[in-house]
Amino acid sequence: MLSGCSAKDWERDLRFGWPTGVTKQATRMRVLWTWSGVLALALGVIVWGLIFWACLRYRKKSPDHLPRQTKYNLLVEVVCFTFPFLVIAGLFWRTVVVENYVNHLTKDPDVRVQVDAFKWNWQFEYHSYKDAQGQLHKTVYPGVKDLADAAGNKGLENQNERNGQSTTTCDEAASNESVACGATGLDDTAGGALYLSTVGSQNEIPVLVIPVNRKVRIVEHSEDVIHSFWVPEFLFKRDVIPYGTTSTARDNQFEIEPTHIGRYVGRCAELCGTYHSSMNFEVRVVSEQTFEDYVKALASIPYDDSQRQAKALRAAGMPAYATTTYPLQSDRSARKAAQKP
Repeated sequence: MLSGCSAKDWERDLRFGWPTGVTKQATRMRVLWTWSGVLALALGVIVWGLIFWACLRYRKKSPDHLPRQTKYNLLVEVVCFTFPFLVIAGLFWRTVVVENYVNHLTKDPDVRVQVDAFKWNWQFEYHSYKDAQGQLHKTVYPGVKDLADAAGNKGLENQNERNGQSTTTCDEAASNESVACGATGLDDTAGGALYLSTVGSQNEIPVLVIPVNRKVRIVEHSEDVIHSFWVPEFLFKRDVIPYGTTSTARDNQFEIEPTHIGRYVGRCAELCGTYHSSMNFEVRVVSEQTFEDYVKALASIPYDDSQRQAKALRAAGMPAYATTTYPLQSDRSARKAAQKP
């Protein structure tokens, strides 16, 4: 019977209300929570046992009997100080170990994605990925040099303008101009080319596609106010801070390694304005082959095609639109009509 049990079985079942999670980082956090709960229960049994033992052992046995009173006991005081200190130190150490693992950034991740947040939607830029053979691919639109921000405003027209005078102003509202305006950014190795990207709208939920069992680096970039990238199944969220520069060098970043294929809703977890509650997106964890098919399909569709996300998803054999959430109906009269019975 014991041979049929394992630590993983215990850790999976004894979650004490903690969600399962779909990444390796989430699993580490769940394991920490599980064993912290087990330790807390064990300490509770010891404390309760000592309390009940003292109540029985030193109870008043007759009206004239008074138990011996002890004013000081050095051994008891040392134990009551040392033991809790060791417990707290152990929990602190394990917490630091897990936090360091969750925050660890590898030198060479398998996939790089830049997440651009703006009121009130998301843009996903695919910078690079490694295939099954470990070969690095830069995911850019072939031959495209003119860049545009998430709102559709054109950036620098060509390489000559980048080297000379520009008719546009490099500001924080230009999600792709971290390259066009000359900023080094985190990964400016594409020679100023336009990265593959998809962007949400009031009619379409943005979909972030990532491969399973691969290290995915996510760089967060805000174009206006503070947002927060949150996928509940990742058991993790991190604020997207606007630094007032088009460079991504200071932007928050983190890595995840998904372990379960599926579709998961993502949300903005920082109050950012009127339509904050509708600033949703969808994450699709897919097989490595499906991810590569999606990226190749996206590269074959013109960057100015407003339907490029749906077309690429369909070409990769996936549903063309998000299935875990839906876009906000911004027309108030249409919303009222839909709410009527």
